[in-house]
Amino acid sequence: MSNQRPPLPPFDEETARQKVRAAEDAWNSRDPERVSLAYSLDSRWRNRADFLTGRADIVAFLTRKWIRELDYRLIKEIWAFRENRIAVRFAYEWHDDARNWYRSYGNENWQFDADGLMTHRHASINDLPIKEADRLFHWPLGQRPDDHPSLSDLGL
Repeated sequence: MSNQRPPLPPFDEETARQKVRAAEDAWNSRDPERVSLAYSLDSRWRNRADFLTGRADIVAFLTRKWIRELDYRLIKEIWAFRENRIAVRFAYEWHDDARNWYRSYGNENWQFDADGLMTHRHASINDLPIKEADRLFHWPLGQRPDDHPSLSDLGL
């Protein structure tokens, strides 16, 4: 069984976009175990003020995240890439258990090993309270439809 997670570095524009979309689709599954498989066993994260190391920490973190962030829908967009690194910008919408809605914006810097597993993830995120009527991400829970506007198309 291969531990590779194609596409593999070094990335070109097409493979970097494929990697970003695969990450978006995995995160939209809201399945911590599935998401964790894209990361190396010793992957290091900075997510806001949380610092994580390894898949077990990633699974625990994402489990807590998606208990709090309900009806989560995410769009990622490539910002830049070079060799084994990709930078993305993203936005996601979610609500808490009191039905307060938020749109969270951020940037991530990713670094990959030769097998295509992410070894480093640095995320900066800001939350904007929104009204439910102002939501922009309305697809059924799960993968974003291919015809849904991108962040750039939405002017975000």
